[in-house]
Amino acid sequence: MDRFIFLTFDGLSRGAVYAAFALALVLIWRAARVVNFAQGAMAVVTAYAAYTISDAVGSYLVGFIVALVGGLALGALVERGLMRFVGHANPLNDVIVALGLVLFLTAVVGMIFGGEYRAANQPFDTSAIEVGGIPLMSRYDLFIWGSVATMVVLLALLFTRTAIGLRMRAAAFAPEVSRLLGVNVGRMLTLGWALAAAVGAVAGVLILPTELGLHPHAMDIVFASSFAAAIVGGLDSPVGAVVGGIIVGLILSYVSGYFGAALTPIAVLVVLLAVLLLRPGGIFSSVRARTV
Repeated sequence: MDRFIFLTFDGLSRGAVYAAFALALVLIWRAARVVNFAQGAMAVVTAYAAYTISDAVGSYLVGFIVALVGGLALGALVERGLMRFVGHANPLNDVIVALGLVLFLTAVVGMIFGGEYRAANQPFDTSAIEVGGIPLMSRYDLFIWGSVATMVVLLALLFTRTAIGLRMRAAAFAPEVSRLLGVNVGRMLTLGWALAAAVGAVAGVLILPTELGLHPHAMDIVFASSFAAAIVGGLDSPVGAVVGGIIVGLILSYVSGYFGAALTPIAVLVVLLAVLLLRPGGIFSSVRARTV
């Protein structure tokens, strides 16, 4: 029972990061109807920048801010400099360009920093706090929960309580009508990409210290797990992304704890396949899948 409780708390911590990363995928999907397969590579770039500057100045907070600002800038750059010029008539165009961006970014990071794993230092102790003799969570887990919860609340307030959030939602759901009403749809799209990249960057900075560290492909499995989380919750649902992230985090924690870490990639694929077969639109999807 003690092990089950420990794995549950561990799964909730991992699930919080998956939820944040899935939220980044959902933001771009809602804004541009694009699944950003380059999200993981973009997070790796900002994570390298964050931890390099953090090690240089000796401040984790500075590195965290660098990741946030770097994510905003990189997301805007990718949308303005690349994705805007992709023809969206064929959905495969976006996928191919995104995969090309993955190869480009990982190659550049590998050439600059090398292909060896580098340590990613965490600001808090990762040893589990015991309650009644049962190890539950570490101080770093609490930091992850606090950071992700703050991010989700701020995004919810942005989209439901501000004029710019209303414009972003209008531009995403009815771009032509929004243009007629004076909304700068292109600028809202850029902002959507920037916000999504910033959320992904923060998720990357949070999870890398719990993995093997910095590596050009360090976010590959995280991306796969988060993509599965977004599919579980529904690509159109921010709430679904959060719930899906928690569900995937718990499943992977139990699989890793009871059957070994080597089986977690298979577990991700099984979860993804099960959801696509049983409910293609995701748990929180309100749109029925088209049948042929």
